Amino acid sequence: MTSLLHLPRRSRGLNRRQAFAAIGTACAFAPVAAEATPEAARKLLGDLIKVAPKAGKVRIDAPEIAENGNTVPVTVTVDSPMSPTDYVRAIHVIADRNPQPGVASFMLGPDNGKAEVQLRMRMAESQNVIVVAEMSDGSAWTATREVKVTIGGCST
Repeated sequence: MTSLLHLPRRSRGLNRRQAFAAIGTACAFAPVAAEATPEAARKLLGDLIKVAPKAGKVRIDAPEIAENGNTVPVTVTVDSPMSPTDYVRAIHVIADRNPQPGVASFMLGPDNGKAEVQLRMRMAESQNVIVVAEMSDGSAWTATREVKVTIGGCST
């Protein structure tokens, strides 16, 4: 049986310089936590809709204070007849301080009968829930609701 001292240098595995180089490379490619900013939410809104949304027609029912950010109930209702000529095409829900601001997008049509969606969302901290409804005529309507979170539900 041979000890490591009697093996040629290249058979001993990594030397100190190679180990530090490997650690440095691993750190350079390590995942970085997503930045939670209102600017990221605005950029996402700009990517989702191409017209400036107007206030009105959208109602957000969410608690003013959420005890636990893991499950925050949210109901969104849009005032629309949901007829073949006048209906909600999409509802987008965004949380402006979450690491991933896009919470959900719902595609609707006249066959839905009612423009209402319910969801439970995770919130990292107190923030605004922004909802934008895209209508069949190309217009967009929006509403914002601030929700205060006592215990955050998102981790990085």
